[in-house]
Amino acid sequence: MFKEKLMARTLRLVFSGGALVAGFSLPYQAASAQDAAQAPVARVEITGSAIKRIDAETSVPVTIIKADDLKKEGITTIEQVMANLSVSQSQTGTSQAVGASTGGAAYADLRGIGANKTLVLLNGRRLANNAFDSSAPDLNMIPFAALERVEVLRDGASALYGSDAVGGVINFITRKDFQGGVVSAGLDSPEHAGGKSKNVNAAFGVGSLENDGWNFSAVLDHQEQKAIGGTQRDFNTRYAGGLSSSTYPANYYQGGASANPAAAGGCGTYANLISNGSGGCTMTTSSYVDYVPKSQRDSALLRGTFKLSNEHEAGIEYLRSRSVVTTQIAPVPYGGLVMNRTLADGSLNPYYPTDVGLDPNYTESGSAAGVNPGFLHVKWRDLVNGSRQDKSTNDQQRFVSSLQGTLGAWDYNTAFTWNQNKVRQDLSGYSDGDMISAGVLNGIINPFGAQSATGQAYLEGAALSGTLQTAKGTTTGLDFHASRELGDWLGAGRAAAVALGVQTSYEKFESAANTEFAQKVVASTGVDPNSYNAGSRHVNAAYAELNVPIVKSLDVTASVRADKYSDFGSTFNPKVAFRFQPRQDVLLRGSFSTGFRAPSLYEINAGQSYTNTAGTYDDPVNCAGGTAVSGKAAAANCGQQFQALTGGNTNLAPEKSKNATLGVVFEPVKNLNLGVDLWAIQLKHTIGTLSADDIFADPVKYASLYHRNSAGDLSVDGSACTSVATCGYIDMRTQNLGGTMTNGADLTASYRLRLPSYGNLALSSNTTYVHKYQYQTEEGGNWNDNLGVYSGSGVIFRWQNTTNLVWNMGEWSAGLTGHYKSGYVDADPANHVGSYSTFDTYVAWTQKKGIGITAGVRNLADRKPPLSYQDYTFQAGYDPRYTDPTGRTFYVRASYAF
Repeated sequence: MFKEKLMARTLRLVFSGGALVAGFSLPYQAASAQDAAQAPVARVEITGSAIKRIDAETSVPVTIIKADDLKKEGITTIEQVMANLSVSQSQTGTSQAVGASTGGAAYADLRGIGANKTLVLLNGRRLANNAFDSSAPDLNMIPFAALERVEVLRDGASALYGSDAVGGVINFITRKDFQGGVVSAGLDSPEHAGGKSKNVNAAFGVGSLENDGWNFSAVLDHQEQKAIGGTQRDFNTRYAGGLSSSTYPANYYQGGASANPAAAGGCGTYANLISNGSGGCTMTTSSYVDYVPKSQRDSALLRGTFKLSNEHEAGIEYLRSRSVVTTQIAPVPYGGLVMNRTLADGSLNPYYPTDVGLDPNYTESGSAAGVNPGFLHVKWRDLVNGSRQDKSTNDQQRFVSSLQGTLGAWDYNTAFTWNQNKVRQDLSGYSDGDMISAGVLNGIINPFGAQSATGQAYLEGAALSGTLQTAKGTTTGLDFHASRELGDWLGAGRAAAVALGVQTSYEKFESAANTEFAQKVVASTGVDPNSYNAGSRHVNAAYAELNVPIVKSLDVTASVRADKYSDFGSTFNPKVAFRFQPRQDVLLRGSFSTGFRAPSLYEINAGQSYTNTAGTYDDPVNCAGGTAVSGKAAAANCGQQFQALTGGNTNLAPEKSKNATLGVVFEPVKNLNLGVDLWAIQLKHTIGTLSADDIFADPVKYASLYHRNSAGDLSVDGSACTSVATCGYIDMRTQNLGGTMTNGADLTASYRLRLPSYGNLALSSNTTYVHKYQYQTEEGGNWNDNLGVYSGSGVIFRWQNTTNLVWNMGEWSAGLTGHYKSGYVDADPANHVGSYSTFDTYVAWTQKKGIGITAGVRNLADRKPPLSYQDYTFQAGYDPRYTDPTGRTFYVRASYAF
């Protein structure tokens, strides 16, 4: 009877949304007494098992991380969890909200094939995607304090979960049937200035499912992170980063001649200015940029479970999270200003430069209204109104109502889910672009020096703050699945089993600019004041799983799933896996599957808008070879951030993939487990945008993506892009770019050593080795190597490793964790980014009921991020996607359990 109940429950869990096919193979393993006692509860939301004993390994590779271990290591956020996974190649973190409209979101990216191809689950079911781009869930919305464990499936799983499960699945599992209470608080204090953080959380649970027939629990979590400003670390002094030709004092040009009043003194007499080598100055803006933004996160998770009878159980779950991220960048740049020599009353502009070479009768065809002969083009930065700040408020709500149990020979699980994500972007430190333009044109603002009392008051009156844009995404779903045994078909001593399921969901999103405010700041933000994006879809799916024991040592599992999308069509994805255990200490496993990712609603429906390129470039026509051609100003064509058109594409095809794994896990000596899992992924029709680096690197190949204005120029200011005739831009709209191929190996090792009278030692190591990573920038195009080479918008690391050494004895424990990333060729090929290794350590004293204290140090050696010339992010001197600027950090955690 136990065997039958365990098989039935395992099969039920496979399709609960939180379990994997691996569960099918568990019943015939030599389960220990502890396994038997805990099986009905412990496997409720397990995706697979890869811990301790060889007979716990499954047919698919899964990494399981316990929340208690993470907390001892000083980890307090989901974002930090992802940074410590060797299988996670890169991630969009909170720091990338600086200068970008991400809503402060953090994403996971397994295998480096894109965050939108890693499926993120909470208790086995989906979360709403971030509303700003609908690509993936924001990890900041998951309450870290409520976690029991994290399970990372390192294999494609579209045949089970549908869209997005191409690179893998991350399942965050919270505590169930929690009783008692625990209150904890922590403080992180970096050795260097800035970056302090604190957290407070509490968890309470009442009622026993077994004795009372019900359980109710609540977890509250509060986190605060202080900013690390651009002057609190010296990484941006490694080179002149964030170069901009919009400066203070202003650059000006007339025809092909350009100048700056500060140039006579070498530009260095003013803060953050350097000579551009052609009579003007360039401003380094990186010192204004936050390395780590200020953030505050609050979350509450409420769970109730009710035993309706011995065979049926109902549950409810409600999550509410809010993340507020505040970022800071340099003051507003104005690259399209004009200054009149002669004002409307006939008087001379008091701020007009007195250069001998200026032409008092200078004119241009197509000059704007109000521009008089002898005018100048001016590129200025509004230091008077200070740095720009962006505050993104991200709200997540989630409700799940579930019912599970047994009906005859079938185990069933069904649930209704509702997820909503809302984001609001508020700006401050900006100024009214129309007022600034008029003030410079009419001689009120002095762009070349100190302001008069009138000019100062005028600029202060032009200061703006307000809401730029809002977005909301909602997903409503219903799922049902059931499983049962079918009998021992082939005489293997174990019964075959089947699971069947259906799902239906409705997704919608909308985002809109605050037109009145967006119009006034369009020159700086590039956000279309009339932007309104909306879309919706229905998704229906059916799936089936069949596990057949062939012989005593071999199981084969086949699964298939069909999905139908209302906006682009249908997909059909199979998977087959095997588990072969010829002896107790050796396990062979493998799988092959197809996968897909549906275009997100944003990728399909996003409206078109203009924004600045992240890096600076030379116009390939007007500044060929880095020198401005006759009649074109270097200040508007060389080393500029040009306008780029972004937006959705209703003709996108879904991304498709093939995934394969082949692995072996063995136990050469007692308590030593070793594993090698080979993996390969092939993607087709990858959805994305060409990077500006690619477009400017080969202007002949991508000539069709250059759209010039009527003067034959590319625009450097968003205010010029209010009409097609006046806007010059590069086309960076979403498209199917081609394919991606990557393969490699995951290496795992664990060893436990008992020390008589001195406790226990446990060593574990997870390593990812990438053998190949290539991608295309167009369908049928050339393959570009991205392995160990910065290409496009990032790099793929050949080696990544996390190793933990833990000692424990009674109530005491201590640990040492090492992290490693191999080096690579930088965005500037002349620079080789060095490998990056850090070590963390801690000591903990914890009572099961009572006080617990943990003290530790992260980045023990105070390792600085290696030099990088990347310009994909606003931070300069290093790459915040792969390294941490905080430095050596001391932390302490205290808790009380009752």
